[in-house]
Amino acid sequence: MLNHHPMPEVLADYASGSLSLSHALCVAAHLEHCAHCRQMSDTLVHVGAQLFESQSLQLHGDSIDEGLKQKVFSMLDDETLQLDSAPVSISDQPASKPTSNGKAYKVPRCLSQFIKGSFDSLEWVRVSPSIKIATLCRDKDGSQVALSRVQPGGKMPHHAHTGDELTLVLEGSFSDVDGIYRKGDFILRNSGDRHKPVVTKDAECICLMVLDAPIQFTGFFTRWLNPILRHNHAFG
Repeated sequence: MLNHHPMPEVLADYASGSLSLSHALCVAAHLEHCAHCRQMSDTLVHVGAQLFESQSLQLHGDSIDEGLKQKVFSMLDDETLQLDSAPVSISDQPASKPTSNGKAYKVPRCLSQFIKGSFDSLEWVRVSPSIKIATLCRDKDGSQVALSRVQPGGKMPHHAHTGDELTLVLEGSFSDVDGIYRKGDFILRNSGDRHKPVVTKDAECICLMVLDAPIQFTGFFTRWLNPILRHNHAFG
């Protein structure tokens, strides 16, 4: 059971098409794992269509009128709203593709344009004995989309975030001071957050990451890596 989901406001932006490409990829990957958020997203699209039909939108710059936003969320709370869409069936899920360690991992459909084959087909860069990184793309706003792959029991150095970071657990699980995160969980870290992720010992952990800005190591023995991180902007 998933315990960490995008905020309703994030799902509303996703449903309206106003999220950046990088952030939309992370939300889309979560929706492939979460029937609840998938239904919520479909509901938001349905509600938005109803509102377009019933009234003209009042636009202020690039944002939707606050009154309209409140109306959308009030409609979401209406228990009488019926949804026609059904959860994605098993046959709709991405096919399992074996990796070098013999395990069959499912590459999310939304990432198929970047991953041709299995995760092993990517150009992984080893940044420590237990951690590898593969960059998928860079958004026009400067955000970076990457995958991290950490061996069982691997530890990420203690670090601070200099910008927002979205993380979607694709395989395995990890924990930090705030709890444990499993396959399909969606995590948002804000600028200024600090933590030290540790992968559980039962399996490797693969995560999709969207970094608006590079992280900054805070440990005495790892601070020397910060200029490299700023240059490559490929670690989370």
